[in-house]
Amino acid sequence: MWHGEYREPRLVEVYDAEHPWGWEDDFFMRVLADRTTSRVLDLGCGTGRLAIAMAGAGHEVTAVDLATPCLDAARRKPGADRVRWVEGSVETLPPRAFDVAFLVGHVAELLVTDEEWSAALRALRDALVTDGRLILDSRDPVARPWQDWNRPATERSIVLADGSAVLAWTESAPAGEQTVSVVHHYLFPDGAELTSTAVHRFRDEEALRDSLRTAGFRVEELYGGWSREPAGLSEDGELIVIAAAEPRMLA
Repeated sequence: MWHGEYREPRLVEVYDAEHPWGWEDDFFMRVLADRTTSRVLDLGCGTGRLAIAMAGAGHEVTAVDLATPCLDAARRKPGADRVRWVEGSVETLPPRAFDVAFLVGHVAELLVTDEEWSAALRALRDALVTDGRLILDSRDPVARPWQDWNRPATERSIVLADGSAVLAWTESAPAGEQTVSVVHHYLFPDGAELTSTAVHRFRDEEALRDSLRTAGFRVEELYGGWSREPAGLSEDGELIVIAAAEPRMLA
């Protein structure tokens, strides 16, 4: 299934179990606390881990995702009633409605074509107030993370809330310039095997900076790791961007 972790309820449960709170979430919460911010957008919120935490910290959070099963799982979590959940994508974003927007969890990699990526950045710029911040993350292609996205390196056991375990592994292959195709396999205790497929696009630092500038953003900070290491100097192998929305040009 295409993006099955977000669309198939059994895989959504597995996804949630495999992605508990991590150091990246601590990073995002610190960034959010850097300024007085009220209206927050979490685009591609998944099962809502970060959105619920941001709302719990006192922010007015709108969490947007295309996948109904993910939103259903998010709404069942403690604290979910503090978040405004929206089923949709960039096309649903109101203008000048947010002080800060998050596009994290490597969601940027799933916007594969230049057209998709440019349209998303333009919509995010329109949804932010002037000087509003955009925080996004994507894996650094210099680190070539996909080299380890095959069995046996990716084989793991994921323990679900009921104590049962799912055997999981990933296979990957180049899908074109700067893109990698992945297939995630999940073997359940009852013998059912479900798969999830996706294509990831890896943009380097120069491409990210250029696309953000074209969309009307000013890159303020760019890191390579969750401890704010410079790009290329962290084992995390990330490109973490904090950008500000430039004033709109008058016609």
